[in-house]
Amino acid sequence: MISANDLTAAELAALLHFHGDAGVEWLLEEQPVDRVAAFAAEREARQIRTPTPAPATAQMPAAAAKHSASERAAPRPPAAMPVAIPDEHAVTEARLTAESARSLAELKTAIEGFSACNLKMSARSTIFADGAATGRIMVIGPIPNGDDDREGLPFSGRPGQLLDRMLAAIGITRADTLLTTVIPWRPPGDRMPSVPESAICRPFIERQIELAEPRAVLLLGNYTARFFFGGNETIHGLRGQWREIACGNHTVPAMASLHPQELLTAPATKALAWQDLLAFKRRIAAI
Repeated sequence: MISANDLTAAELAALLHFHGDAGVEWLLEEQPVDRVAAFAAEREARQIRTPTPAPATAQMPAAAAKHSASERAAPRPPAAMPVAIPDEHAVTEARLTAESARSLAELKTAIEGFSACNLKMSARSTIFADGAATGRIMVIGPIPNGDDDREGLPFSGRPGQLLDRMLAAIGITRADTLLTTVIPWRPPGDRMPSVPESAICRPFIERQIELAEPRAVLLLGNYTARFFFGGNETIHGLRGQWREIACGNHTVPAMASLHPQELLTAPATKALAWQDLLAFKRRIAAI
């Protein structure tokens, strides 16, 4: 077994990135710890230190003892559980929250204070648009990944680095672009959001587009393309096509393409992504 002390700084960084891509979020001790045995020993020690009290009924009158016994026998009401907001009410609340924002800064604050989506309960960060709206180019991904959740920024880690290189190849930098994700919170286990979760988050991403007023949008990934275009086609059937998407009072041309993570998994598809990027470049040059 290789010790961490035998690795260089670069090798350690690569190992941490590997663990992050695999979904590892916590590092444990070098040696295993039997928590069950430790708990049992602690409980046994506590019982030895604490003398067993005499039964209270022995010192009570008979009537009081009978009443106390009946109280113990009666079932206690269950503890009150948090009341879940019905999905349709959560969607309405999200829409009202989004519509109340008059700027991207106000919308960011509003989303961070929104608590009617269960995805927020398990996420570390709220992911919002990052970059510059002045370039009027918007790139939208599906959900935050583990790196995004840790960094608090969209398109972090290896997929983000690849995206930077992809944009640079057509003369665009991250500073010129507004980057964001459809869903502002990372779902547990990087699963795709449910239909109700998607409906709750829809007003937030549509309001981001409406406030940013981009002249072109690049949609990355299967989920993102279906979210805006509808239907059940895969990204391979939706990519490379220009379509209009309407968000509030703003209608914008959008093209779907492969997500950087898909390109890392299947490098052979990079040629398709390059075709899409060239088409995107031609379109924004003509706008």
